[in-house]
Amino acid sequence: MNKYLNPHFLTAICIGSALTLFSCGQGAPKSADAEKSADSTAAPVETKKANTDYQPAFAGQTRIAGVKTATPYEYKMLDSTLKFPWGVTSLPDGRLIITERKAGTMRIVTLEGKVGEAITGIPAVNPEGQGGLLGIRVDPDFGNNRMIYWVFSEKRPEGNLTAVAKGKLSADEKKIEGATVIYRATPAYKGTLHYGGRILIDKDGNLIISTGERSDLETRPQAQDLTSALGKVIRITKDGQPAAGNPFAGKTDARPELYSYGHRNVQGLAINPVTGDLWETEFGPRGGDELNRIEPGKNYGWPIITYGLEYSGQKVGDSIQQKAGLEQPVYYWDPVLSPSGITFYSGSNMPEWKNNLFICGLSSMHIARLIIENNKVVGEERLLAGEEQRFRDITEGKDGALYAVTDMGRLYRIAKK
Repeated sequence: MNKYLNPHFLTAICIGSALTLFSCGQGAPKSADAEKSADSTAAPVETKKANTDYQPAFAGQTRIAGVKTATPYEYKMLDSTLKFPWGVTSLPDGRLIITERKAGTMRIVTLEGKVGEAITGIPAVNPEGQGGLLGIRVDPDFGNNRMIYWVFSEKRPEGNLTAVAKGKLSADEKKIEGATVIYRATPAYKGTLHYGGRILIDKDGNLIISTGERSDLETRPQAQDLTSALGKVIRITKDGQPAAGNPFAGKTDARPELYSYGHRNVQGLAINPVTGDLWETEFGPRGGDELNRIEPGKNYGWPIITYGLEYSGQKVGDSIQQKAGLEQPVYYWDPVLSPSGITFYSGSNMPEWKNNLFICGLSSMHIARLIIENNKVVGEERLLAGEEQRFRDITEGKDGALYAVTDMGRLYRIAKK
């Protein structure tokens, strides 16, 4: 059974030692008091038994030493009325624009938590299974062109697929004008799982999109197929064409829009603000969730290598964890984190968090903070574990705070106390 749908994964994971929290009323700030950061000999935050006895490829690839934020910070639930929010990003004026997955709607939310009306003019989504309205990004030149880009699951005669669309937000902010589908990740498939669905805009103005391999054994091999768009990271122009400089451009046996391959279900994409590198998180099966640093043209291994098991407990394929020519994850989790949206922190509100990576955990019900040095994870912390929420996406606001949405409809602000 897929981890999204398995009720056992919805059990709250409360980790009292991860944070010192003070209970208060809904909407009131909650605080985490300062403690000294843990050193490299500190115990990992994960204490549960792994699903497998697989050995990591290198020291620190999993269960790294735990750390603790020393700077006092607080978090506040700004709203709890959103319906299955999935993607969140900032408008130039600092307000947030959020997608609601099942309803296929977008809403603008103020930093005080006031939720606007549903924005109309968006093409219909297929909300079945894990589908719906997914990732969203605002054009860097939004002040002049008012363009928005989003990913959604689209129902086609031949099946369902991950699609990318764009449109102009009207001056009154009530509708999307001229909505156009610019890319479809084919082939379509009649299943309703593993759409991927994140979207970024890189420094050259190209769109970076993630897709899943659609979960089933029937489609799983397409993650390795360079003529398929399933199980890939894709790089296209704002008009949906293959971006210049892509690694497979000019090859007859590969799609020119592909950037990397061998992925299972990528729901996290972020660009390191210091190095400019692309990072991603993807779901493993039962164990083996991954953090990868994406390099163009590289093969990230699924389903040939994995640190996880089938949901049944059976081994995946030939049960290989390492193979020449296939990239190792920078970090992996077993048991799973169920990683969804991610962001690097680059603000000044919490200097201690500078360049740290924040990862939304679904079944794990916390936000993971990773300290990364020289492309290796050197510390891990669990934030907001006591909220018992399936964290779906996270973004850094224009004010330097972090904003996170959850499957249960909450919007949180996390900032210095």
